[in-house]
Amino acid sequence: MKRRTTYLTSTALLVMSVAGCAGSKAEAGSGALQVSGSTTVAPVAADAAEVLKADGLDITVATQGGSAGGISQLGSGQISIAMSSKPLAEEDKTANRNADFHPVQIGADAVGVIVTKEVADGGVKNLTKAQVRDLFEGKITNWSEVGGPDLEVFVYDKEPGRGTREVLDKYIYGDKKAPPPPKSNNFAIVGGNLETRNKLESTPGAVAPLSTSFVEGRDKLAAVALDGIAATPQNIATSKYPMSRPLFLITDGEPKGTSKTFIDYVLSAKGQALMTKHGYLTLKQIGK
Repeated sequence: MKRRTTYLTSTALLVMSVAGCAGSKAEAGSGALQVSGSTTVAPVAADAAEVLKADGLDITVATQGGSAGGISQLGSGQISIAMSSKPLAEEDKTANRNADFHPVQIGADAVGVIVTKEVADGGVKNLTKAQVRDLFEGKITNWSEVGGPDLEVFVYDKEPGRGTREVLDKYIYGDKKAPPPPKSNNFAIVGGNLETRNKLESTPGAVAPLSTSFVEGRDKLAAVALDGIAATPQNIATSKYPMSRPLFLITDGEPKGTSKTFIDYVLSAKGQALMTKHGYLTLKQIGK
């Protein structure tokens, strides 16, 4: 997978407007097709919006609240398209009973357990599910306990509702509910992907769940193998890697009008090339 092009300037909110015209219930107030949600999907959506300005479309792409935030905004009619780096959950449907969610898969990605290079070079190349669980529950406090350097562990976990967090919890706990965060000075909650990456790079001994595409070309970080399986394109495409995940654009009902134009572009050859540009797998690569 190719190296990601970094374009975000804020981890809390990215807004990109492209001049033109539009028209749906969520667009009526602002005059723009509004797309919001996952910081993982956002790079592709923002690039697609930039291209479509030549066709006179007015598009706003935002990353507020991650996948769950986008789904909630879609369910309440605030936006036309939600970006999600997780499949729709029953909780999403229950919380938005009046919505007719229509997810469209646009590609695939993987969540990695990301550590600092010092930790990886010190011997931590692979972790078992039990070790990952104990790290995030605060039971493993020094990397020497898993064959690494004598260095304190600092955990950055994603805030609830983030697609990355849900994928990690599913891997560790299955259908069981994750326990509350540990009471530790070496544990903190983070939001978007860029915030997570910045914290990892600036904290010795740090570990966090993060899209593997966000660490490509980053010399200070490394993705460990999980249960002996690395997050290679082939392992992600076949879902052999345990934290592989689909990426979606979601509408309320079948996509129509400018929403359909936008989604159709992302599904086109040029749109799928954007998936590759940002380090994700295309539908063709995963056999869709």
